[in-house]
Amino acid sequence: MIAKIKSQQTLEKPIKLEGVGLHTGEQIRLILSPASENTGIQFVRTDLDPQVEIPALANFVTRTDRGTTIEKEGVKIQTTEHLLAALFAAGISNCSIEINGSEIPIMDGSSKSFSDAIEKAGIESQEEEQEVFVVQEVIEHTDAETGSEILILPSDDTSFNVMIDFQTKVLGTQNACLQKLEDFNKEIAPARTFSFLHELEALLENGLIKGGDLNNAIVYVDKPLSEFNMERLKKAFGKDKITVKPNGILDNLKLNYTNEAARHKLLDLVGDLALVGMPIQGKIIATKPGHKINTDFAKEILLKIKNQRKSIAPVVDLSKPPLMDINQIMDMLPHRPPFLLVDKVLELSDQHVVGLKNVTMNESFFQGHFPGAPVMPGVLQIESMAQAGGVLVLSTVPDPENYLTFFMKIDNVKFKRPVYPGDTLIFKLELLTPIRRGICNMRGYAFVNDQLVSQGDLMAQISRRKT
Repeated sequence: MIAKIKSQQTLEKPIKLEGVGLHTGEQIRLILSPASENTGIQFVRTDLDPQVEIPALANFVTRTDRGTTIEKEGVKIQTTEHLLAALFAAGISNCSIEINGSEIPIMDGSSKSFSDAIEKAGIESQEEEQEVFVVQEVIEHTDAETGSEILILPSDDTSFNVMIDFQTKVLGTQNACLQKLEDFNKEIAPARTFSFLHELEALLENGLIKGGDLNNAIVYVDKPLSEFNMERLKKAFGKDKITVKPNGILDNLKLNYTNEAARHKLLDLVGDLALVGMPIQGKIIATKPGHKINTDFAKEILLKIKNQRKSIAPVVDLSKPPLMDINQIMDMLPHRPPFLLVDKVLELSDQHVVGLKNVTMNESFFQGHFPGAPVMPGVLQIESMAQAGGVLVLSTVPDPENYLTFFMKIDNVKFKRPVYPGDTLIFKLELLTPIRRGICNMRGYAFVNDQLVSQGDLMAQISRRKT
């Protein structure tokens, strides 16, 4: 479900960074600037006229080989994952990223430069609440071709567990975990990108790694290195000497972690899932992740979010005790059977109420509506909705038993589908305007199995009983 459980955040001040694109070899300038609430993360190509804005969302992903590329109107941003991972882990909701080229600079091959810059710039809380995708059931995505799998389990926190296995002796099987996003800068951000020697040779042959050197990529030597290839690598990296260390890594690069490859894959996963566009609350477990399955999974979550936005049905747990049972409702409402049409109140605040009615064949109105084809009258659906709204209104006075509620107006009523015996009606009513002088404007919805069955705008007035 989508919940609002914390404030949106942006940078306190702008960040300026420069570096080389790994694949293009171009010198790139970045400016990360604070952005207003509900902006999200936006890339801006400043080298174009007019400038083009590209939202950091999974439905803009076009390529996932050698990094994640997003594209809009033919304009690309390549290798987005390291920067987005740093922003996601820092809890940045809104940020404008100006870039004068098509590729995020590789820096040292990790997220460390970005994470350090964000920490130095500072983070500012904003007034608007941040939407969070809260996982309530297991979500699983698999790629049968690669054997990759990602799943998310319900959890009170956000955590990541990654396992990689490239079936090579030099790397073997590795695992990495991140129990808290607060530990990202220390545990994950410094993990650098890596490649195998056979991949590196192919990239060099095709001119696809113009900005690489031995300081921004770990190279695992998974096959014997010929003299010819040794000379090619020395020329490509501008080195007089290249050696293979006992741990199977090219040149004299020292690992930051023994499982640095797995940690970097976890970093990539964080950056790719940032393309969901909001924080994710859940335990994320990935087996052999890669940019393709990562971004496909992000698209799947985006689709779930889109479908949830279409369905405004409240998420309720009917196994928990209600906020108000039928006796407590009768203490507040003047209605009595057979015209008491609310059985439970599940949620109640100063702005909304969620109520429930179990529709049974024992209802008196089913005797005549209709014999042999029982359907709950639409007018009684609205009445039930209004009674739930009455709980909301009467909860604002200290002695609700001394007040009555009267309909004043009903607008925009729509009936979407029939309600039958055996259905459980869930009502959700929200204030359209603050209650003033006892006048209440509400928008109400009724759902069965998360499907909207009726809705309407209701106006009512509370009035003290005459003694």
